[in-house]
Amino acid sequence: MKPYVLIAEDEDALATLLEYNFSKEGYDVTIARDGEEALLLASERTPDLILMDWMMPRLSGIEVCRRLRLRAETKATPIIMVTARGDETDKITGLDYGADDYVTKPYSMPELLARVRALLRRAKPGFLEEVIRLGGIEIDTKAFRVKCGDNEIHLGPTEFRLLDHFMRHPGRVFSREQLLDTVWGRDVYVEARTVDVHIGRLRKALKKAGGKNPIRTVRSAGYAFEA
Repeated sequence: MKPYVLIAEDEDALATLLEYNFSKEGYDVTIARDGEEALLLASERTPDLILMDWMMPRLSGIEVCRRLRLRAETKATPIIMVTARGDETDKITGLDYGADDYVTKPYSMPELLARVRALLRRAKPGFLEEVIRLGGIEIDTKAFRVKCGDNEIHLGPTEFRLLDHFMRHPGRVFSREQLLDTVWGRDVYVEARTVDVHIGRLRKALKKAGGKNPIRTVRSAGYAFEA
């Protein structure tokens, strides 16, 4: 599953450059052109990391950062403040308002990407790993292979993405709508019951390989992966 990065940047040229470089590195990227849009997009789908410009139209990046920290869903989301304001007092303000890191423009793209990787590793251990092992299941995202014990499991692309997503967030309950946004994508329209069909296929494949059913149905809420 690709890490989802929300980039809040109102300069068109810079936003395009960031989107290109992050997409090339394998990230799922969405651009917000002002502060209010950044808040809206973060509420629709919780990012794995946010790149936030300070000087944003309609709502400043520092205020967006403050509000995001008040929400349960984004309270712990890594935020990197990116700004031309390089004074020490500005850096202290940005960090005090909830930013995890502070990068001053102009910056090096390789350094920025390295900072993003470092934050993701700290915030979500194992998130960038290619091989994940949990509850007797092993998933290799690079080789597109899944094993349950000594048995290899053959999954379709959607079931593979579902399992990958669940194994990166063990114990967390996801609604059907959240799974649709994350696994299928926000630009793809499918009915919510489609999630149930693919969950059923995933469970069947795991059971066929001799494993237990790790996907728990949470009534009126959704699904969770229990190791």
